Amino acid sequence: MIDFSIPQELTALGERVRQFVIDEIIPYERDPRLTQHGPNDELRQELVELARKQGLLTPQASPRFGGKGISHIEQSVIYEAAGWSTLGPVAMNCAAPDEGNMFLLDKLTTDEQAEVFLKPVLDGRFRSVFAMTEPGGAGSDPSQLLTEARRDGDSYVINGRKWLITGANGAGTWIIMANVVDDGNRSGPTLFLAKGDDPGIVIERVMNSMDRNYVEGHGVVVFDDLRVPAANVLGEVGEAMRYAQMRLAPARLTHAMRWLGAASRAQHIALEHAKTRTAFGSPIIDHQGVGFMLADNEIALTQCRLAIWYTAWVLDQGQKGRHESSISKAFVSEELFKVVDRCIQVMGGIGVTDETPIEMIFRDIRGFRLYDGPTEVHKYAIIRRMNHVGSTAARVPGSDTV
Repeated sequence: MIDFSIPQELTALGERVRQFVIDEIIPYERDPRLTQHGPNDELRQELVELARKQGLLTPQASPRFGGKGISHIEQSVIYEAAGWSTLGPVAMNCAAPDEGNMFLLDKLTTDEQAEVFLKPVLDGRFRSVFAMTEPGGAGSDPSQLLTEARRDGDSYVINGRKWLITGANGAGTWIIMANVVDDGNRSGPTLFLAKGDDPGIVIERVMNSMDRNYVEGHGVVVFDDLRVPAANVLGEVGEAMRYAQMRLAPARLTHAMRWLGAASRAQHIALEHAKTRTAFGSPIIDHQGVGFMLADNEIALTQCRLAIWYTAWVLDQGQKGRHESSISKAFVSEELFKVVDRCIQVMGGIGVTDETPIEMIFRDIRGFRLYDGPTEVHKYAIIRRMNHVGSTAARVPGSDTV
């Protein structure tokens, strides 16, 4: 049975989240603490307290830590509603990179590790980073990892340079990918946990970027003889690539959920503008050039939502969903960018100013086509699978037979 119905309680929660964002979060979009490098941590903490008071903080927390353990389908409704403002997920503690990091930490941490590195993030007191990307090294191809960790007694000493590390400035919990060398038979890319104030983590600078929706922006970081206890290995030595995929499949989908909310808001603003703005004797929505753009947007938004829901359903069935999440990430990121671009066109000159939030959404959403894998990498993954098992277009729905 194909069932697209959303339970009434979930719809009500989505509406509650949307109203919370409209009433309490959107007024902060012109706060000076929303800087070129994103909201600063002072603003984040203030927003977090608003969500805490409404009982909307960290809705994705697992039962292991007293949360409800919402499904991916439930996330799709809640995160879309939160994404009506780019500050909504920040307030609710379900923004990137923390949301994906919390998911991974919940899966892999020991009880001792969780107490130090995960619980403060779940509670909104800490921010977290996932430090993988390197200049000239790991990026779209993480196998090019250059950062190294060498065993020294009961510790590892990490050296390397990273960049585009979102939220690095002031983060409390660090997940660091480094290549273990000289550790007997155990080696290879490994995840390590560190505290933000550990000696050896050096924030060189915060990079200037076109987006400003991630807390404290994107940092350039040097690990200079960073010493971490062997007990701070996250999972097992040499398994970082597998763990990264565990994190990325759902994380790229939650990106899509949040940005669907932002693009939907842009469409709402453009539609209202088109109803009242007149040109050549009638409201511009009556002119096909404008009306068709808005219709194309509505088609795209609907198809993006369905793609997200399907992939969420696949994940909720316990499947890895890598192929489906790659399809959704590539499709949704490209389509939503076009949606917001058309909204600017509908708005005319006002669309490129900060008189409405559309220009901010446009600048912020551009990065979505790159973050958690650029479109081209996902298409490469899709075609590799097609070369191995064939196209789903050649199958009867529900069948594996080509």
